[in-house]
Amino acid sequence: MAALGLGLASQTATSSAIAGPVADRVQRAQEMRFCIWTDYYGISARNARTGQLSGIDIDLSAALASDLKVGLKYVESSFASLIDDLRNDKCDVAMFAVGMTPQRVAVLRFSRPYLASDIYAVTTKSSRAITRWEDIDRPGVRVAVQAGTFMEPVMAAALKQATMVVIRPPDTRERELEAGRVDVFMTDYPYSRRLLDNADWARLVAPPTPFHVLPYAYAVKPGDDAWAQQVDDFVARIQQDGRLQWAAKRHGLSEIVRAR
Repeated sequence: MAALGLGLASQTATSSAIAGPVADRVQRAQEMRFCIWTDYYGISARNARTGQLSGIDIDLSAALASDLKVGLKYVESSFASLIDDLRNDKCDVAMFAVGMTPQRVAVLRFSRPYLASDIYAVTTKSSRAITRWEDIDRPGVRVAVQAGTFMEPVMAAALKQATMVVIRPPDTRERELEAGRVDVFMTDYPYSRRLLDNADWARLVAPPTPFHVLPYAYAVKPGDDAWAQQVDDFVARIQQDGRLQWAAKRHGLSEIVRAR
């Protein structure tokens, strides 16, 4: 599979076959701007010590730029600022596993999904309050969610007895959990891997049945159908030629790949 070469253009790439304002700008500038969230483990994370970026969407953004035969530039974004960043032309495409929530679908254009994740809970191994999924929505339990993520509206609707705590930077969910200010935090599969791979105190609590599975895709500003089609065609190519599966396996995300 390595012979596929994530940096090599697919033979079916059509870098100049599709016209449109964004594609024209990209070709004129010979550079494509990618919005990423640099704190998304396995997706688009920046190493605090080296500054190096890594993750499935770092690999695949490089593959898309290579298919189009242009350079690439990363623009820091977040789930909270994603919509404004795209609509204000800070970037050409958002590539950081953007959940296709109804609110985002209403104002952005999405490619076909390439990943899909349920919601998971992370607590401490020593927690007595949370031992199973059913313990989460109980009186006195404090449940953390990251501001701007799809967990925020989902858990706001789902929780009937527990208290939801919205975490905003510079605070982090894991820091609040370690400090005992919350009992559990909700996250998706990629972010849960960060804790399980790096924190010996963390414990994953999975829902016993599917809770809220959400497809992830790439997002662009509406108004340029040709550009949206070009991004969608890229996802179709990497699903078919194996580059998506290769990158997912490399970053421990094979379990949530949408192959088509």
